[in-house]
Amino acid sequence: MSWSNLSVHGLEELGEPPSTLPTVGTNLTDLKLKKKKVTLRELGGCMGPIWPSYFKDCSSVIFMVDSANIAQISASCIQLLSVLSAEPLHNASVLILFNKRDMPCTMSLIEIKSLFRMDDIIASATQPITTQELSARSGQGLQEVLSWLESITVK
Repeated sequence: MSWSNLSVHGLEELGEPPSTLPTVGTNLTDLKLKKKKVTLRELGGCMGPIWPSYFKDCSSVIFMVDSANIAQISASCIQLLSVLSAEPLHNASVLILFNKRDMPCTMSLIEIKSLFRMDDIIASATQPITTQELSARSGQGLQEVLSWLESITVK
């Protein structure tokens, strides 16, 4: 349903969706999942060169791909392979999120997984890997991310 159709159905006009910005730097967020505190460290893609300095204390990885930015897909894949090959992360649980699935310019999930060669990556990785579609802006898929986090923190 488009933004303008919402007003036709009696809801307020929402206007344009808010813009999103890539993460620059690092953000820390504490979550409480099943009475266990989990700290999420968000590292922006531009911080890739220093990511390894955070791997030692990492038990899981959520790797987010901007699936609307076709020009960055190959760079994202290279960064993912670097993360998966890092010795401290060989046993980490990995969730790969294909974000911005609500955008009209995104490829299908089959197309983006094919470009990433996800089947080959999953087959050769030492880590358990889960993939999921997401729209961080609309919230689609966020509950599944929390469920994944809960499932790995119970271990």
